[in-house]
Amino acid sequence: MERLEVQKTYKLYINGAFPRTESGRYLKIEDSDGAFLANVCHGSRKDLRNAVEAARKAFFGWSQKTSFNRGQILYRMAEMLEDRKQTFMECLLKTGMSNQDSQNQVSDSIDLLVYYAGWADKYQQVFSSVNPVSGSYFNFSAYEPSGVVTIFSEGEKILYDMIASFIPAITGGNSVVIIVNQNSAPCALNFAEVIATSDVPSGVVNIISSIPSEIYEHAAGHMDINNIIAQSLSDDDLTQMEKLAANNVKRIIRSEEIEPSPYQILNTLEVKTTWHPIENISSGGSGY
Repeated sequence: MERLEVQKTYKLYINGAFPRTESGRYLKIEDSDGAFLANVCHGSRKDLRNAVEAARKAFFGWSQKTSFNRGQILYRMAEMLEDRKQTFMECLLKTGMSNQDSQNQVSDSIDLLVYYAGWADKYQQVFSSVNPVSGSYFNFSAYEPSGVVTIFSEGEKILYDMIASFIPAITGGNSVVIIVNQNSAPCALNFAEVIATSDVPSGVVNIISSIPSEIYEHAAGHMDINNIIAQSLSDDDLTQMEKLAANNVKRIIRSEEIEPSPYQILNTLEVKTTWHPIENISSGGSGY
């Protein structure tokens, strides 16, 4: 008898698990020729709340890890993506991308992970500072993660743009909730399997497939989300999101194209300044 191929069911990725959406809805995905490819979960407002709750619980442990350890985990993600390179190339080919373009995008995605893995334990030394002040005290400025970051990933480079949008945030110690549209969902949720096997603690990265325009206002008004990064955001959506975000002074970052840079890490960090008094050396003290 002819064997029936096992069709993959694309679920959400929340708190290190792959649950179905609580709404019971799904989105139909077609390949570049219009043929049915798969169904993916149509994430809802409740799924967003569940993902934010998971991200908040994971935030403390992730932010307390050493920067070197976070870099090791990011590098592990690059290793796992390298092992599954062919799978992701095939996923991109089904969207109508050429063989060369799909190969280039997967290779660039792997290199991007390695790039930020290298910056994980270096950005503090580069950007933190001892500030000149006039007085008997030291003044230090260092960067700290802000908390939970929600990302609307709708870039044309499906895999690369998604990774470029969230990797800087977790490099800096934040936890993230990523919202992807139905065209990006297969690659994004395949990448969730890479995350799940890369020593990333549960809840640090959560991925929801949905229609982003249905989730914008809920994310902007959510009091436990600290930052939002949005690709392909219209002026009207941006204005509405900024109004809702004002309730908890949420930062809205509009990003059409994300270039690799250590400055991307700073987008979702807060500056902490510490004042440390010292004894006046001229008075005969030790200086501390």
